[in-house]
Amino acid sequence: MRLPNSVHTSRPWRIHELTRDFRLEDVWTLHKQGGPDEFSRLVRRIASFDPARSSWCVVRTLFAIRWKIGELFGWDGDLGPRSDRPTLRDRLPKDLRDGPSGPEFDAVPFTSLYLLDDEWAAEIVNRTVHGVMHIGWVRDPAGGHRGQMAVYVKRNGLLGTGYMAAINPVRHLVVYPLMAREWDSA
Repeated sequence: MRLPNSVHTSRPWRIHELTRDFRLEDVWTLHKQGGPDEFSRLVRRIASFDPARSSWCVVRTLFAIRWKIGELFGWDGDLGPRSDRPTLRDRLPKDLRDGPSGPEFDAVPFTSLYLLDDEWAAEIVNRTVHGVMHIGWVRDPAGGHRGQMAVYVKRNGLLGTGYMAAINPVRHLVVYPLMAREWDSA
């Protein structure tokens, strides 16, 4: 379920230090609940998610289309040496840089940035956007905890602006709700 952005911005997440020049696109609740120690399981589940093996045909199809278009137009190809790519890793304060970054992703081109007891961030950089996925582990009214996902984006010029305009309806109505269900049920 989509949440107001203020649900995320009102919390003292470390990600706020790093994303001042990014736009907070949206915030989602992940219905997976548990104790404080179950956050690491949620993080591993998200990092191991493979859209090509999703239980939802529409998710598999939409990602296949996106990867094919990206391949045809060179959106996701080599962006030059790693040192030439923008990365939030360069902005990390020493304590985050020296701590665990989080798991590697199995099937999507995200890179983990940092992992704390209740917070994880990962980024994606391509020709359309520089995006950040932030996963937080928050207390719920029943006394347990649940996941919360925030999506930050910095568009890359007109291409990025057009790309985000085109995918927003699909992202909001189909992709995120179904992926969240899959992460919750795994």
